[in-house]
Amino acid sequence: MLKAKPNLESRIRTLKRDLTIVYDMLSGKDNGSFCWDKHRLMVVVEDAVWNAYISGNMFKQLQIF
Repeated sequence: MLKAKPNLESRIRTLKRDLTIVYDMLSGKDNGSFCWDKHRLMVVVEDAVWNAYISGNMFKQLQIF
């Protein structure tokens, strides 16, 4: 067994969680304001919408900060 296997599995779980968050931003039923900028390769949204999003309960559950 590889010693790196648990680390890789943990990293895959983290990436799946992050992908789910971005996917929900772009295609969620309540989040029509988010869009993908093809040139900068990032999610873009107005500041007011972003502030409302990060103050929501869904974002507070994550332990990123």
